[in-house]
Amino acid sequence: MSEKSTLVKSSESRNLPLGGRGASIIKDNLDYTLFSWSKQKGIDPIAVKYGKGVYLYDYDGKRYIDFSSGLMNVNIGHGDQRITEAVVRQMQEISYVTPGCVTKVRGELGKKLAEICPGDLNKAFFTLCGATSMENAIKLARMFTGRHKILTRYQSYHGSSYGAMAASGDPRKLPADAQQAPNFVHFDLPYAYRYPHGEENLLKDTIDQLERIIAYEGPANIAAILLEGESGSSGCLQYPAGYLKGVREICNRYGILLIMDEVMSGFGRTGQWFGFQNHGIIPDMIAMAKGLTCGYLPFGCLMVSDKISSRYDDTMLALGLTYSAHPVACAAALETIKIYEDDNLFENARSMGEYVNEQVELLKQKHPSIGDCRNTGLLGCIELVKNRATKEPMAPFNAKPDEMVIMNKVAAKIRELGMYTFVRWSYIFIAPPLCVTKEQIDEGLSIISEAIAIADEFVS
Repeated sequence: MSEKSTLVKSSESRNLPLGGRGASIIKDNLDYTLFSWSKQKGIDPIAVKYGKGVYLYDYDGKRYIDFSSGLMNVNIGHGDQRITEAVVRQMQEISYVTPGCVTKVRGELGKKLAEICPGDLNKAFFTLCGATSMENAIKLARMFTGRHKILTRYQSYHGSSYGAMAASGDPRKLPADAQQAPNFVHFDLPYAYRYPHGEENLLKDTIDQLERIIAYEGPANIAAILLEGESGSSGCLQYPAGYLKGVREICNRYGILLIMDEVMSGFGRTGQWFGFQNHGIIPDMIAMAKGLTCGYLPFGCLMVSDKISSRYDDTMLALGLTYSAHPVACAAALETIKIYEDDNLFENARSMGEYVNEQVELLKQKHPSIGDCRNTGLLGCIELVKNRATKEPMAPFNAKPDEMVIMNKVAAKIRELGMYTFVRWSYIFIAPPLCVTKEQIDEGLSIISEAIAIADEFVS
């Protein structure tokens, strides 16, 4: 839909664009549905008709390059009919069985995930999404250890259900904070770009801080430490080199479980099956979703070590979901994994990630508002600043609407020029589908560069 569409007021006093074929679709959505993490009036969503590869197309035929893979989940790209065919084949056999029954595809997917996961992570509990993977990881950690506290990082995101949101260190939880789930303890984890005491001190200081918090909270009370495989929507805040190895050693010493949230960073997003594999550790549980089916169907999984799963060989596992191991979703996941392998998407993610890094370094020479770029594989973002020396962000953490004026202009220009991507606070995310080419990266970065020129005007 054109940004210059004529506006009239509906009976609900909403401004609705006229003249485009998607106008009635947008009107129905605005009138009868609620939007996540958004005010409900005055918004102007894209009416997506179809997608192909790294592109989305609206009802007026406008093309948008998807530079954040939806919500960093459409790793294989849009419109891959191999998934459609796999889903149809499964539905022609059976669309649903209770979780107490088994299907061929459930066993095949579990076996494949056991092959993919390192160490003794051999048992899959299938869920519906990232949040339900996290909820069940938290429950299982507490049941297995008999302990109650979960340590998690500020500036992290683990899902929008009550337990997962309470575990998160994301400000989206604050409106419901009075009703948050109990026994989550957060710690700060600085990152190199904003650490004032020198990168050479960062690892020691962060490990020492974690050790102190464990001592304060009592190690015998702590069931698990929960971390993202690689930071995502909080700004791709990279771990100090060696940090996850230090956390793994601490967990081993105190009998604390290590849960890795790979919902966003898993399945090739960082160039590996899982983000933690960039750090040389093996966790006790892996929460996954997003790239498991790339959004073609809602699905998730909690992968559990033999050490944990064997406890329940002769004891009831007190976890359950009506749609656990849904056969149609299992079929979509199994085909998605095959596409990763057949199309060499992880190798492409690594090489295209290196290309992104090279090209953004060139953009830094052109745009004084680029303060930092943090990227692993194809999970990255550009951070805009008002001053490179002071590192004052173009919009602060948890920015209020009046503090987002500049970044909103940047975001509007990005959309006008034909790009869909995630813009949050001072961050512009670069996380295209793993099938992206150099030419498409050039196309996307050219759009971002033109939009960033707006922010350059506010640099001091």
